[in-house]
Amino acid sequence: MAAERGAGLRIFRDILRRADKNDDGKLSFDEFKAYFADRVLSGEELHDLFHTIDTHNTDNLDTEELCDYFSKHLGEYENVLAVLEDLNITILKAMDKTKKDYQEASNLEQFVTRFLLKETLNQLQSLQSSLECAMETTEEQTRQERKDPTKPEVLSIQWPGKRLARRLQRNNSLSSNNPHSSTGWIEEDSQWVIQINRLQKLIDRLEKKDLKLEPLEEEVSEENARSHIMIVQHQMSVIEEKVEEFRLALKQYVESASAQGGCLHVSIQKLPTNFRFIVYEFWENSNAWNSHLQMNYSKAFQRSNVDFLEAPELITTMLVPASWWVLNNN
Repeated sequence: MAAERGAGLRIFRDILRRADKNDDGKLSFDEFKAYFADRVLSGEELHDLFHTIDTHNTDNLDTEELCDYFSKHLGEYENVLAVLEDLNITILKAMDKTKKDYQEASNLEQFVTRFLLKETLNQLQSLQSSLECAMETTEEQTRQERKDPTKPEVLSIQWPGKRLARRLQRNNSLSSNNPHSSTGWIEEDSQWVIQINRLQKLIDRLEKKDLKLEPLEEEVSEENARSHIMIVQHQMSVIEEKVEEFRLALKQYVESASAQGGCLHVSIQKLPTNFRFIVYEFWENSNAWNSHLQMNYSKAFQRSNVDFLEAPELITTMLVPASWWVLNNN
């Protein structure tokens, strides 16, 4: 059957493999719900969707049924998925050749290889940021339309970090008095609240059309590697049965990340509903964060999340002037 399908649909074999937790070659409703839930559709809506896709009426989904359903709705994304499959194969081939040839290469050839690997990673991360922003915006629009269907908001894809400061402030308002919060996981630091408030005020001013930008003299930054720090936000929805295992893995991850030279601060918050965790990381610059991503502890945590999370992790990044960090830590 795969040969009859377009290249963009072949990825659904991999989707079924990753969603099929018991490796029986098909998806039960629980497996389908764990993989496809997007925090927008209700359980009842997911159940109806499952039975719409289940044209064989077996209470299980196979690759053919997934392809039959999604092929009607892919549109331009069929080409996207086809390119992604080719890209994945091409990158794996390049990395395999690098593994074989790197040790015997000259210093200059090794430098070029490292540069190309880094640049490939940068390009992929740039695409990831755009996709994450689009995902966040479409989810937010749908939630607003469901609350007030008579006044749908016009969809506008915004720059990746636009709402991060608001979330930081909102989530930092969860105090130790909240019965659902865990004092062992939340940093109570007034300096962070001051800095987050400052970020939100700046973003709110930037959203006004009549704004006249007149930067303060002390905040004119130099164009160098130390001019900005990177803030990274991870949003993770954990499977209820996996919470304790996830907590242990997260604790080990935070301890390892905090020990890295370029890490300025890491804090964790558990939201009161749906076993959701938010991790905030502050890094000296994007290079420090990229190096952190290549460390074994970081890769191990990402691999473990495949089994722990109900839906793919949502990562948002933004750069802020390093002077803000200096001013708020003096």
